[in-house]
Amino acid sequence: MVNLETERLLGAALDIGIALSDHQTAQLIAYLDLLEKWNHAYNLTAVRSRSEMLGRHLIESLAISPFIRGRQVVDVGSGAGLPGVPLAIANPAVQYTLLDSNGKKSRFLFEVKRALMLSNVEIETVRVESWQPTRRFDSVVTRAFADLATTLARVDHVLSDQGMVYAMKTEQAQHEIDALPDATRQVTAQNINVPGRDWPFQLLAVQPRVEAAL
Repeated sequence: MVNLETERLLGAALDIGIALSDHQTAQLIAYLDLLEKWNHAYNLTAVRSRSEMLGRHLIESLAISPFIRGRQVVDVGSGAGLPGVPLAIANPAVQYTLLDSNGKKSRFLFEVKRALMLSNVEIETVRVESWQPTRRFDSVVTRAFADLATTLARVDHVLSDQGMVYAMKTEQAQHEIDALPDATRQVTAQNINVPGRDWPFQLLAVQPRVEAAL
């Protein structure tokens, strides 16, 4: 089964535009092992099928990798480490902070970091609106976190002057863009195709501080 999973993962990564090393591939499969094992006790995800975990969690997370910029990235509402852990494995030169207020999920993330020896990962157990980081971030990524306006309000204090927010949405989210109170914000909506799946999801990319970036 592992060989078939590896082939599926490598094929999907190549379709996305990512060339995974043997070590990175082994790390991703090991992460899938941990996710499946811990999910029984910690209820990390409603997805129970290992095959679905691979497609809906790992591959879908990897699919946004070509679009995320910056060397300091925070995954807000990381939960079981999605999309932060797959992104950190695929981009070892980028520093990722995984932030979630749920203590059980954070314990899982610490075990993932230890077991996979992810030196480019930090973990914070706190609500983002209460968090006072010692540095500002180039990018914020979120998945199933909140509507876009709420997300921007909650993460603004952790962004650098030219920082970007990337929000993964399962459905078309033009209504969330239309609801933004500040018309000067630059927003792009990108349909992301997931290898092995017939429907895309949407990635909203927002640069909240437009004037500062000019």
